[in-house]
Amino acid sequence: MNKKVTLGLTLSLIAIASAVTFILTSFFSLESFNKKVVDVNEKAAKYEKLESLDTFVRQNYYSDINEENLNYGILKGYVNGLSDKYSKYLTADEYQEELADESGKAVGLGITVEKDESGYIAITDILDNSPLNGSDVKVGDIIVAIDSKDVLTEGFEESVDSMRGIEGTDITITVRRDGKDSNYTFKRASMEVISVTGDMLDNYIGYIKISAFKKNTPEQFNTQLEKLVANGAKAIIFDVRDNDGGLVSSVEDCLDPLLPEGVVAVAEYDANKTETLVYSDATELNLPMTVIVNGKTASYAELFAAALRDFGKAKLVGEQTFGNGVLQNTTEFDDGSAVVLTVAKYKTVNSECYDGIGLTPDYIAEVSKENPKADAQLNKAIEAIKEQMKN
Repeated sequence: MNKKVTLGLTLSLIAIASAVTFILTSFFSLESFNKKVVDVNEKAAKYEKLESLDTFVRQNYYSDINEENLNYGILKGYVNGLSDKYSKYLTADEYQEELADESGKAVGLGITVEKDESGYIAITDILDNSPLNGSDVKVGDIIVAIDSKDVLTEGFEESVDSMRGIEGTDITITVRRDGKDSNYTFKRASMEVISVTGDMLDNYIGYIKISAFKKNTPEQFNTQLEKLVANGAKAIIFDVRDNDGGLVSSVEDCLDPLLPEGVVAVAEYDANKTETLVYSDATELNLPMTVIVNGKTASYAELFAAALRDFGKAKLVGEQTFGNGVLQNTTEFDDGSAVVLTVAKYKTVNSECYDGIGLTPDYIAEVSKENPKADAQLNKAIEAIKEQMKN
């Protein structure tokens, strides 16, 4: 039997529904508003505290304040406050230095150095295209000061870093030889960095050492790989020990000729957002492979090793890797400065993220303390790949 609904009842139901909708909308709007108010209040409190600190310092600090350094310090401090060791704020000069480094071109003096027993900087090699060529400076000389700053006072690592900079800028080094100090001024020069080397070992085992993944690394990598394959390599050992990563685009280009077609690795921004990070085309090298790793193998060097293992292409030899599996994006500001910010985790499509854990080798091999010059890890890699070649 059909039931009739009166006009009054209909209007009442509409009113109730509207009231409920209003209450729910008001509740969520109020919750959102309250959250925004809390955020605004928190930000206001932070700025007020910073302003109070700034006022106090300006009233009581004993010397002049370098405003530019102060501003940079505030910005660096903000990013440091994230407690993320991979995020950082870069000044315009620092950002240009980082871009130069990523490009595969080193800007500096074109020398290889080590820490002398005195704590100063000993020159162990001078590259062919070094600005020092043609000067009196030679291998074995000791650098005791850079731009009048004593190396012992500034620190060895800090002093070595200070030799890098912007191409064409002047740098003065104080060189000590036979107890006598002499000053030399040079212009920093840009030189291509060789990040990939190759060699043919016994039994036609190819060996490729990758020290970093820079912009020019894929070109060097493909040159070495093609040369070894053309010369009859029956297996390949990749060595990424002490490689702390670099550019993911370079890793992708190096993995591309080795892996089958498809998605290799993804970046996970949050539960709802995943993006392809590394993709390989149909070209694939079908040779036995081994990757040597150690505790300083990090970031995209770990991804390189993980991808080859996860796709059944290679075994890992060496030591537990560093464990950096997070992705950083770099954003440049109008003044040329930039922020490098961690935005996601990444992993191969066949395994979990190794961040904070690292990769465990299939064959553990440690550096011999008794005979460190004997490369036990390379020897183990050769042994492991010979087993693969038999199978």
